[in-house]
Parts: sequence; structure tokens; C-alpha cells
Amino acid sequence: MKPALVVQDLDHSYGQRHILDRVSFSVDQGEFFIVLGPNGSGKTTLIKAASGAVRAQKGLVEILGHPLRTYSGRALARTIAVVPQSAPPDIPFTVAEVVLMGRSPHLGLLGLERRRDRDIARQAMSFTHVEHLAERKLDELSAGERQRALLARAVCQQPRIIVLDEPTASLDPAHQVHIMDLMEGLRREEGITVVMVSHDLNLAALYADRLLLLKEGRVVSLGTPAEVLVFETLERAYGCVLLVDENPLKKVPRVTVVPENLLTGHTKSSRAMGKGPGGSP
Repeated sequence: MKPALVVQDLDHSYGQRHILDRVSFSVDQGEFFIVLGPNGSGKTTLIKAASGAVRAQKGLVEILGHPLRTYSGRALARTIAVVPQSAPPDIPFTVAEVVLMGRSPHLGLLGLERRRDRDIARQAMSFTHVEHLAERKLDELSAGERQRALLARAVCQQPRIIVLDEPTASLDPAHQVHIMDLMEGLRREEGITVVMVSHDLNLAALYADRLLLLKEGRVVSLGTPAEVLVFETLERAYGCVLLVDENPLKKVPRVTVVPENLLTGHTKSSRAMGKGPGGSP
């Protein structure tokens, strides 16, 4: 099976500022892949370049075995759906109208929705639990509701790949888990590949098959949560003191940021010994 996404030696700059520096990775079909990194590490630029929203100055992007440059705009929209971090606050459309916009790449020359398109939109709203909000305006919703509506629009596109830019950033814990569960359901039930940017190391550890950790536009680490979420690697990337042990719910790393006022000789000694998940070297 061909990978869903291949990124090879991607370079990009904004003026004199170098954002991406020879970034390479691949994502398997049906994988839940999360990109991590501190602010300014190039995460958003990377997924924009990988999804065609930004044309990288150097490097290669392949989607389902074909170079990104060979896709027309319509064909690309049928293949990849992008969910932004948040919706503009003044969108004058109802949830049903926003979700139905996801059918645009599939419509005929006249751009008229058919019964099948409306049925798919209803199914997408049902899957993301926003069907009861169908007639509400997007700007009347809470942040979590708006995010689910945007996800419903992406599902309505029937893509092979969904790319999300920090979809849980402004949400409370319950809504964060709800969004993550919805994406895991898409991956498991529909075989959709999920590529996501996140700042939450612990949510990433619980849901991702693999992680990519960036710093200053370069790949610091790539692998499973257990391979990437190692305190030496994380401290090098984030520049702060972190402890890593095992999550009690699942055998994956759990990361705790250590405030300066809690640092002790014991903590520093434990870190120096290289203890990882569960307190074992």
C-alpha cells in the first residue's frame, strides 16, 4: 500500500526567516499522525505545505503516490480536507450550510446539491453530533460546537486524508477528548488518515500512532509516542524541565512540566539518572 503522504526535503522561508529546513517524513494510510513542537517551530507551515495551501520553495510532497503538483484544485479537495484551528467569528451561515459546503468539490458544473449531497451532509452532522445545531448560525455557537461543525464539513468532503491545525487549542478538556475521539472514529471506521498539529503532549501520546517533533523547522524526533516523548528529547526541544513517566490509563508516556519553584535536588538527580516512563532507566 502506498503511503497517504510523503514529504521529502521540504524547505521554506518567509523573507529572511527560514521556517522549514529539509523536513522529511511519511504517513501511512489510515494512520493517526501528530506533529508537535514549540511555538515558531514550523508546524502550521509544514501542514499547509503538505496539504497544498502553501507551495514550499524546495522539496517534494506526494499524496497517495502522486506528486502534489499534479493535482487540480478540485481533485485535491476530494482527497484532503483541512480543518483550521478556528472559524472566523462572522461567518453568516448556519451549521447545515457550512457543512454542505464540504460537498463543493463533488458538485457538477452548475454547483447544485443533489439529494445524495444533502444526505451525506446530514450523516456528517450526525457523526460529529451537531445535527441539533443545523439551523443555528456558526457565530452563535461555543468554540467546541464550532470546531465540531468544521470537522463535519471536512467529513462531508469524503476525503482520504484530514489535516487539522490545533483543533483542540481553545477547548476545555471534555471537548478536547470529544474532538480526539471523533478523529479516532474516522480513522478506525472509515480508514481516513489523520494528520494533526497539537501542543498537547499527553493527548498526542494517547491517540497518535506516530509523532513528529519539530524545533526551529528541523525534525528533532520521529516515531511512536514512547520513542519521541523522552525527557532528554523534549527538554532539548522545549527548553524547560519535564518529567516523563507512564500514563496510568495506557502504556504510553505521560509528560509533566516542572515549574521552577518546584525544582529540587531530588528532581534534578532523577532527571540526571535518565529515568523514563515508570521510573525505569
